[in-house]
Amino acid sequence: MSQYDYLEVTLWLEKKGMEIYGNHFKILETDYAIIHKLIAYFLKDDSTCFQLNIDLNKGILLSGPVGIGKTSLMNLMKNLAPMDHKFFVKPCRDISYEFIQEGYEIIQKYSKGKLYPDPKNICFDDLGTENNIKYYGNECNVMAEILLSRYDLFIAKKIMTHITTNLSASEIETTYGNRVRSRLRSMVNLIAFDKATKDKR
Repeated sequence: MSQYDYLEVTLWLEKKGMEIYGNHFKILETDYAIIHKLIAYFLKDDSTCFQLNIDLNKGILLSGPVGIGKTSLMNLMKNLAPMDHKFFVKPCRDISYEFIQEGYEIIQKYSKGKLYPDPKNICFDDLGTENNIKYYGNECNVMAEILLSRYDLFIAKKIMTHITTNLSASEIETTYGNRVRSRLRSMVNLIAFDKATKDKR
């Protein structure tokens, strides 16, 4: 049996969401199954994660249609993550803009370079909304390179990578290549909203 009251935690998160996003923020009952998986993971509830087939040694890949609140949920989950699993949320589009400005150092920045001597747990938000970017004429799939580097970090130091995306697994492979998709299988638990989930904006 879990030591947590998941409904109580869900209602607390909804209240937190209202403080951040306004009184219109709601967690729908139809989404409770997904929310409870995220709660179990970020509270490190071993028994519930075992039942739900969630590996606490991996990160989270939260996928689903546009406008259903994936980014908001991951921002809320920062309130549940224990100190050694704290993470920050970084939009992939912002990383692509940084790459235009600063070049290949950005790949190091989000993996294991001098800009971040202490690598952090990161949630890459909206994977797939960035474009392949040219830097001095050289085109680079920036997020593919970062994710491959993050895999090395994960293997060496158990640094967690979380991701939100609208892409399916096959679309991830098409966009980033089979090496990235293969490594993501080792790095993250897939938690997916139903494709029929409606835009909540």
